[in-house]
Order: sequence, then C-alpha cells, then structure tokens
Amino acid sequence: QVQLVESGGGSVQAGGSLRLSCAASGDIGRVYRMGWFRQAPGKEREGVAISATYGGTAYADSVQGRFTISQDNVRNIFYLQMNHLKPEDTAMYYCAHSRTNLPVGVLLRNSQAFGNWGQGTQVTVSS
Repeated sequence: QVQLVESGGGSVQAGGSLRLSCAASGDIGRVYRMGWFRQAPGKEREGVAISATYGGTAYADSVQGRFTISQDNVRNIFYLQMNHLKPEDTAMYYCAHSRTNLPVGVLLRNSQAFGNWGQGTQVTVSS
C-alpha cells in the first residue's frame, strides 16, 4: 500500500510563494504518475500538476509558468513549488498516486485514475 502525507500549506498574500511536500511510503512502483489536485469549497476537484515516472509533466493552464512539480527520488518526496500565488489558488491541495502510464495531460482531468490520496493541505492566498 502507498501512503501519502502532504505538508507545507499555509496562508500567504498574493504574489507570495509556498512549497508543498508529499512524502510517499510503500512501493510506489516502477511505473507511476504523481499528481497534485486542489479543491475549493463548492468547486469541483481540479488537476493542478502531473508528473511521470521518468519525467514529463503537465500543468493546468491556470498555473502554467507559476507552479513546478518535482521529486526527490532518494527520499520519495514529491513537491509542488507555487510562485506568484493568486487568491484563486486558494484550495485544499491533495497529493495523489496512480499506477498507470496514461499521458500526463489526460490525467489532469482524470482524478479517478489515482488510487492513492493524501489527507490534503490547505493553501490560502489573500489579496
């Protein structure tokens, strides 16, 4: 079983930065996708960033150029660096793991492909 624990959320002013971390334990596999999703109250869950096993990433248009997904393979930690934050980025952010090799762009809009989820970490951006 794969367990995911997010951290790094908080409250910042517009224009600020945060780095979210996702610590993965268990066997994530040789082929996988990692994703960051977010959900604001009353809104549908939205794919933010997806990464593939050996590179390859996809980002939501709304965060392109501002967010970066990366990983520390030694420690099995995945990151979402968020820069130039906007109030509309306010949401609960979730880390997710999928045992698939689906295209990363497709997975941005297919959260059902992810079988393992973290507990979430809150990001609040004030104007």
